[in-house]
Amino acid sequence: MTEKNTNLMGKVNIIALATDGSEYSDGAVQEAIFLAQACGAGLVVLSVINTDTETATSAHATAVTMRQEIKGYIDNIQQMAGDNDIKCEVVIEESRQPDKTLVELAYAYNADLLIMGRHGKGGLLTLMVGSMTSKVIGHGFPKVLVVPRDFSITGQRILLATDGSPFSRMAVEETVSMAKNCSAIQEVYVISVAGNEEEVQTAGELVDDICRTIKEKDVHAECTPIVSVGRPSDVIVDTAREKNIDMVIIGGHGKGLTKLLMGHVTEKVIAKTHCAVLVVEKE
Repeated sequence: MTEKNTNLMGKVNIIALATDGSEYSDGAVQEAIFLAQACGAGLVVLSVINTDTETATSAHATAVTMRQEIKGYIDNIQQMAGDNDIKCEVVIEESRQPDKTLVELAYAYNADLLIMGRHGKGGLLTLMVGSMTSKVIGHGFPKVLVVPRDFSITGQRILLATDGSPFSRMAVEETVSMAKNCSAIQEVYVISVAGNEEEVQTAGELVDDICRTIKEKDVHAECTPIVSVGRPSDVIVDTAREKNIDMVIIGGHGKGLTKLLMGHVTEKVIAKTHCAVLVVEKE
């Protein structure tokens, strides 16, 4: 992320960073450190060891091994935080439901933003798309930023994916706030994917209205509406790459892992896109 980006996430006091100690967390660690330093925010590093094993003895052995394996990685994060004058706290817990525990900890520490990697290794907090990541998002934490391993956010081009549902309205508000407050943003793309030709007009009205709202906020960035027909996740991923987007903003799917359309699309976009994805949940 570039140094201009201090206002990209708005006011942030506490950032929660979820890590399993693997290299797949590197991108998330980098962005957490930058945002904490830029926003003057505190950082709480969360690692939850999965103890959902057959016996108490094996669970204890697993926990001991995992704590030893993750120590060096956590120590390095603490060193990075210290070098940047960031107040940093580390929490390592054991749980049979690591996704639930992770979200509970983020709430307990009053985190404004939860940052996590897209993939991970087995045994710890396995951040695999479709399992742990989707479960965490399914618990409805307000803002979850998923960062690929080797990706760095510049904040120059963002893509809002919307279907007009309640689960995407908070994402619209977040995008408007970003565009208004962050001078680094040069282009905002707003995309709605129609299921067929008959839905194109409605989708067009939706994205035009959002762009109009953004422009009414005296935003300097260009706002471009995009309407396409096809499979939503594929179109969003392809558009993000074509436009060189570095953050997709999308609504989640609420609590309980509901089977709403936007939930499925969100999971697939996280899994396939080259860039960071900010999932904003409906309040």
